[in-house]
Amino acid sequence: MTGRSASVLLAPALRVGLGLMAALAALVVVVLGLRYAGEGEPGRVDARVRAAVDGVGPPWRHAALAMDSLGEPVGAATLVAAIVTGCLLLRRPRAAVFVVAGVGIAVGTTTLLKHLVGRTIHGGYLSYPSGHTAFATALALVVAMLATRRRGRDGPGLGGTAGTLLVLAAALVAGAAMGWAQVALDAHYPTDVLGGWCTALAVVPATAWLVDRMADGPAEAGRRERR
Repeated sequence: MTGRSASVLLAPALRVGLGLMAALAALVVVVLGLRYAGEGEPGRVDARVRAAVDGVGPPWRHAALAMDSLGEPVGAATLVAAIVTGCLLLRRPRAAVFVVAGVGIAVGTTTLLKHLVGRTIHGGYLSYPSGHTAFATALALVVAMLATRRRGRDGPGLGGTAGTLLVLAAALVAGAAMGWAQVALDAHYPTDVLGGWCTALAVVPATAWLVDRMADGPAEAGRRERR
């Protein structure tokens, strides 16, 4: 394995699995956006899920607040800066760019979608999709995708099935944790959380592909596609 092939973010073995995941997630985002466009009340699914987590008290409320703080500007910037610093110390500038771009584009996409969909909560706050959930999911996706490329110091990354499962598991755990916090704190409807989770699933693999294309140039990317 050459240094260049080792630095590729979207490994060939992961392209099919993550590509299908991204396409399905994008479809869910669109369907939910159309369903709840312009609304300001919870749907049936939202009401049932919210009832299950209603009245969360200490210590669970403290845990929810702590989780929520990680998605606030200071907490989010600290997490991203720490991971970027680690990438630079490991001499992986492409990975550092991916961390910033993957998380930034995911959160930026949720901001744009909120204005396009226009769903509100608490009398006027835009809610769909959840930016906090998208941030946590995107960060977990980025870290997991980088981990699949570094199984050993110089060894190959994880294979297609194992790598895809690792990425999906990381996204599920992070998204579920942040999503639970948002619903428990009544900051978002459950379907907002699902929309934020799917937004990250759709955006991050595409961002990895884009960063690879920009880093390697059209010629190298074309050679990689033909392998």
